[in-house]
Amino acid sequence: MPRIIVQKYGGTSVGTTDKIKNVAKRIKTYHDRGDHVVVVVSAMGHTTDELIELADKLNSNPPRREMDMLLSTGEQVSVSLLAIALDSIGVPARSFTGSQVKMMTDGNFSNAKIEMIDRTRIDEALGENKVAIVAGFQGIDKEGNITTLGRGGSDTSAVAIAATLGANECEIYTDVDGVFTADPNKVNGAKMHERITYDEMLELASLGAGVLHSRSVELAKNYDVVIHVRSSFKDIPGTLVVSEEKLMEHIRVSGVTIKNEEARVTIPDVPDKPGIAAELFGALAKADVIVDVIVQSSPSNGKNTISFTISRKSVKEALPLLEKFVEANKTGKIELNEKIAIISAVGVGMKSHVGVAAQMFKALADNNINIEMITTSEIKISCVIPEAQGKSALKAIHDEFI
Repeated sequence: MPRIIVQKYGGTSVGTTDKIKNVAKRIKTYHDRGDHVVVVVSAMGHTTDELIELADKLNSNPPRREMDMLLSTGEQVSVSLLAIALDSIGVPARSFTGSQVKMMTDGNFSNAKIEMIDRTRIDEALGENKVAIVAGFQGIDKEGNITTLGRGGSDTSAVAIAATLGANECEIYTDVDGVFTADPNKVNGAKMHERITYDEMLELASLGAGVLHSRSVELAKNYDVVIHVRSSFKDIPGTLVVSEEKLMEHIRVSGVTIKNEEARVTIPDVPDKPGIAAELFGALAKADVIVDVIVQSSPSNGKNTISFTISRKSVKEALPLLEKFVEANKTGKIELNEKIAIISAVGVGMKSHVGVAAQMFKALADNNINIEMITTSEIKISCVIPEAQGKSALKAIHDEFI
């Protein structure tokens, strides 16, 4: 029985015709050894950004349905060019749009969720010994409208197809060699993992590690799909993202990340009464403002202080909502600090090792870095620190644990 391999190539991997030729050569090695290969492709290079720019010149607030119609064309170019490249080296291939393989989604334009994939046409192509090439990032709703899956959509498409087909592996090809203990462009000595767990990868993705999008990792975890993060430009093994049970050893800290472009909001003198937090964060949620770290002080004289972080780009949208909350509840004045960063340490080994937090805090203290807020989970510790000290904090914690 042939192995089923799903491969995903991002925009940088297919950014030029020469790069597409290299991708075709890599696919040929799998096809020649008898594997059934399904390839998911993103739009070439900066095509999506260029299409968005074109739309913006016509309408600063274009209809989301029409934007999905527009943006889906980028992947259609990529899949057809890759099929043409494969044909030129003797590999039969068939390209498909998301709608052609019936990647059914809900009707949430620009951020649709996959509901079902009809594998019939993919199976037909594989049965004819052809490489099936599917456009990533896109699907179709029950009304026949083209939808797109939002940020990281091609990763999500690939994992969903791998789950549907029961693939042996889902290879995600990127411009890095794998998943590292920290961004190697920021930390000398960062090491590449051979394996990392879904939960660790989810935390790292949500904390700014750009290798994989969190939606694709969550999907892989739910369906036990092994993800193999590999380099598009080197023929070397990368990092396997697997279940915790498949790891022999759980190290304390597997990765250190930093999120810049963050802002801290502090609202003092908030009435200590039921429903006040729900009112505040409910209003932000309705406006799609994502809140990260939240700290609430113990009440004193019927009042408390609520501090939380949001992305800096969300500040403009959030401020009118916050001012409305302040006026309605007669709280203290909003304090805004847009010069912070969030430094995080992640590792499933935290479950079984004591003293990790103390060790992290000491490493920051030894480098004279003040902690402004702290949040934790079972496998993560995050600290809000001054942005100017972010680089030294990243190095200090990486040196301490890794």
